[in-house]
Amino acid sequence: MVYFFVKDYRQKFRFFSSDPEKDFAIKTSRTKEMWKLAQKKLLLLPQRILSQEQAFIRILKLDEDTIQICHSGCHSEKRIKMKFSFFLHKQRSKHILLLIGETFLLPISGLAALLPGPNVFFAALALVMITHWRALRGLNHLARKKHEFLTIPLFSEWEEAVALSRENRYSEILTKIAKEHNLPQLQKILWK
Repeated sequence: MVYFFVKDYRQKFRFFSSDPEKDFAIKTSRTKEMWKLAQKKLLLLPQRILSQEQAFIRILKLDEDTIQICHSGCHSEKRIKMKFSFFLHKQRSKHILLLIGETFLLPISGLAALLPGPNVFFAALALVMITHWRALRGLNHLARKKHEFLTIPLFSEWEEAVALSRENRYSEILTKIAKEHNLPQLQKILWK
C-alpha cells in the first residue's frame, strides 16, 4: 500500500492511498457483502473526501511501525513533516467535531422511521458516522507511527503547474501520474 500527501488544485493537502491489490477472491459472509453494498449505495461523500477517509481506515490494518508517504519534494523534509503533523491534528479535530454533530442529528433522523418506507436518512447517517469513527481511529494510529517521506518528481510537476495556474496541463500530468502509480480516481481526488 502506497500513501500520498499532495496538494490539490485549491492548494490544500490531500492524503490518499493507492488501491489495494486484489490477487484472489476471498469468500465473505453475506452480512459483509450487504455492508459493502450499503456503503456503495448510501455513502454520499465526494471522491476526494471518501478516498482520504478510506486511506485513514486502511492504516488500521497495517502492522509496520514505519509508514512511507510520498510527496512532491517541493518542501524540505522538516517543513513537510511539520505540514503533515498540522494536517493530522486538523483532521482529528475535524473528525471529532463531525462525530459530535452527527450524534446530535442521529435522534432526529431516527424520527424519520415514522414515515412510510425504509429509513434511508438514519441508515446514511449511521454509515457516515461509522466511516468517520473508523477514520478517526486510523488517524490516531497514523499519528503514533513513524513517517518516512519519499519524493516523487511527477507530483512536483503537478504542484508547480497548480502554483502557476496552468490548468491546461492538469489533465496531462494527472493522467501520467495515474498510469504510473495505479491511481484510477486521481483526477477526482486532486482536481474535479
